Amino acid sequence: MDGALHPDDPRARLVALAGQPDHQIDVAEAALVIAQEEYPLLDVALYLSRLDELAADARVEVDTNRPPEQVAQLNRFLFVRCGFTGNNDNYYDPRNSFLNEVIDRRTGIPLTLSLIYAEVAQRLELPVYGVSFPGHFLVRHVGNPEIIIDPFFGRIISEDECVQRLRGIYGSEARLDRRLLRPAGAREILVRMLSNLKQVYVERSDFLRALGCAERSLLLIPDAPRELRDRGILYQRLECFAAALRDFERYLELAPDDDAAAVIRETLPDLHRQVAHLQ
Repeated sequence: MDGALHPDDPRARLVALAGQPDHQIDVAEAALVIAQEEYPLLDVALYLSRLDELAADARVEVDTNRPPEQVAQLNRFLFVRCGFTGNNDNYYDPRNSFLNEVIDRRTGIPLTLSLIYAEVAQRLELPVYGVSFPGHFLVRHVGNPEIIIDPFFGRIISEDECVQRLRGIYGSEARLDRRLLRPAGAREILVRMLSNLKQVYVERSDFLRALGCAERSLLLIPDAPRELRDRGILYQRLECFAAALRDFERYLELAPDDDAAAVIRETLPDLHRQVAHLQ
């Protein structure tokens, strides 16, 4: 055996998707492939067809060429008729980050609800894209007029509200940098999805599942310093000391001045001893 992954293995499928240029990655397909590790029997094609069906039904409701009315009609369709809504009651349920579960249960977190909104809108040929806004993923209708939608709360929000949200995170002097409203790339969306899941699993002390999230992030963005750092921490928690040491050394090579670099550097002598003890 050469250790190669079977082509139908979710990791192999994610590697194949990650090998494409960012603009060619099918984000919904990749999100479902991520979910396949938790749901091995998940039929990716079936759930992609569910998105197609949502868009076909929405097309009947979105019957105008005027962008403000198009967005209002799509909002009514998704948030009122279909009942998609944010899961305030159990925000940190891992199911909120799995696209199949959000399609089935019609509840999730900002990122997955935004992904469904953008996927349906784009099937209607509306210029709507995900926005990796700090703290809370959004979607934006690009053009004239520009419209920002918060699918978690099911409503349009103003730029002034975006500023208030930034100030809640960064303090009263925060200003809205227009770059924060740029369309998010495929890898950016998928890595944020995996980061959300990783955080949930760490909070539950499910380090093995959290490790799987870090590993898949690194398939999408190889040599990302903070993902290497996080994977190293998880390897250390799982007592995989040699693997942790490799990741920490690579992280420090790539980001020697990162905020966490000094703390990670202090762990190296003990890790070297642990590795030597096991040899």
